[in-house]
Order: sequence, then C-alpha cells, then structure tokens
Amino acid sequence: MAKPKAKRKPRTVVNLYDAKTRLSELVERAASGEEITIAKAGMPRARLVPLPRAPRRPGALKGKIWVSRDFDEPLPPEIQRVFLGYADAEDGESGGT
Repeated sequence: MAKPKAKRKPRTVVNLYDAKTRLSELVERAASGEEITIAKAGMPRARLVPLPRAPRRPGALKGKIWVSRDFDEPLPPEIQRVFLGYADAEDGESGGT
C-alpha cells in the first residue's frame, strides 16, 4: 500500500521583486510546509518548498554526551531554595510581599 502524502498548505504565488524583499519570511513559510511559487512577469520561474526532514539516527551522540548517575536524584536543599525563590531568606520563607 502506498504511503499517504503529507498534507501541504496551499500554494502561494509571489512576484520576483516581492520575493527579493521578503526572502527570509518566505523561506520560513516554506520550511513550515507552504509551497511558494516565484513568478516573473506573471510566469512561474521557481518554487520554494520545504526540505524533507532527515530521519533520526538512534545513538548518533553516543560517546559525545553523558548523564551523571545521580541526574534524577533530588537537588540539594540550597539549590532547591534558589529554584523556589527562597535564596535570600534565612528561614526558607519567601521574603518580601
């Protein structure tokens, strides 16, 4: 059975002058799935389309990064206080309102 094609956004036609002045915007729109046709004097000359995504390769970062064995252990109390906004308070209470 054939794989269904991904749905694309409707095509947009932009004249060459506008494409030159709005290239960054048009590239972002194409990257998000929109097909954009660039025309000169009303005649289609080029098309901006999204590039296919490269498939993920499991293990591509093996040996390049590591995670500490205690990664998911609770943080020390002094660091927890910073995250909770108690860094300046002596008694663990939020100072100030």
